[in-house]
Amino acid sequence: MGPVRAMMRTHYRWSGVKEQPTLQLCPVTHKPPQLTPKALDLGRMAPRLLVVLPVVLLGLAFQAILQPPPTKRCGSAGGPPVTSPRIKLRDGRYLAYREDGVQKDKAKYKVITVHAFDSTKDFPSPVSKELVEELEIYLLAFDRAGYGESDPNPGRSVKSEALDIEELADQLELGQKFHVLGVSMGGYTVWGCLQYIPHRLAGATLVVPVINYWWPSFPPEVSRQAFKKLIVPEQRTLWIAHNVPYLLYLWMTQKWLPSSAAAMHHPEIFSKHDMEVIQKMMAMPRTIENKSRQQGIYESIHRDLLVAFGNWEFDPMNISNPFPTNEGSVHIWQGYEDRLVLVELQRYLSKKLPWIQYHEVQEGGHMFMLVDGWTDKIIKALLVGEEASPM
Repeated sequence: MGPVRAMMRTHYRWSGVKEQPTLQLCPVTHKPPQLTPKALDLGRMAPRLLVVLPVVLLGLAFQAILQPPPTKRCGSAGGPPVTSPRIKLRDGRYLAYREDGVQKDKAKYKVITVHAFDSTKDFPSPVSKELVEELEIYLLAFDRAGYGESDPNPGRSVKSEALDIEELADQLELGQKFHVLGVSMGGYTVWGCLQYIPHRLAGATLVVPVINYWWPSFPPEVSRQAFKKLIVPEQRTLWIAHNVPYLLYLWMTQKWLPSSAAAMHHPEIFSKHDMEVIQKMMAMPRTIENKSRQQGIYESIHRDLLVAFGNWEFDPMNISNPFPTNEGSVHIWQGYEDRLVLVELQRYLSKKLPWIQYHEVQEGGHMFMLVDGWTDKIIKALLVGEEASPM
């Protein structure tokens, strides 16, 4: 096979002598085609591309799944209409508000109320007109960032909510001091006021305020035991919101497992008393549409969960008494039968902060303040110091 291979690598030609033509071997004079450096680079990259390309495509797919859709801002093209008065904040966002009660310039007390999870400023105030007129109360409600008709705030935090309140009070000229009252998820906004703007407060009330199970001052065993009392879907949701927040949108929108019990209004989160409250409310005529999610679920209810159960910049149990000479008061109202905000942690917190007046409603659930005149009792305790009798 050796000579054959040699012949295959050789060219032949006839000699130019006519008399004795002979076959002569001629060396190969041309070179085989060479690959350019660019071609060589592409050749080396091909195996890598086969590995990297699927990873990139998978990443883009996950990004599309994890990335929330853009919000539909009120007043923008295709967004909901603006129907409420709004102020423009320093950062350019708009904050919607609603005024109620007596006229501002005639009011003896000015109270800013902070709405709960999945609600808005337009939720009917359960305070009686008789009490409002008797005590001359001006009430100011507002849509927290991303809710109702207030612009979303991707940088929303406990601090930003407190500063939104301060700016709202200044633009509406409420004066140097005002009261704040936060319900449920709105409780973290009031904690922010106690931390960041205590000098602006005449008093504060937190009704069934949200508890963050990861506040440093909670002994791990105490918070762990309370956390396990939540129904499983709520445990999963709060754990994700705290530990892997970038997965919250995916978790809240997937269809395989139940997610937030609060967002889905799961019946297990309501006590017997809560169910009675719901039945009474359903019997009432509905006059106001709930627009809490109209700009999108991520910047409203999802952002609420991320802020409330994320890592706070401060521990509420380290807050100092804003009224050391009793010129004002701070109150916590908690239902003993509450299945969403558990009484054990509220009791622990109130012991750590003895300057807070703690009220426990024995048969009350998470919604006890909505019936039986409880809102009047809560506001009286805040404004004039009247204690309410146990439920």
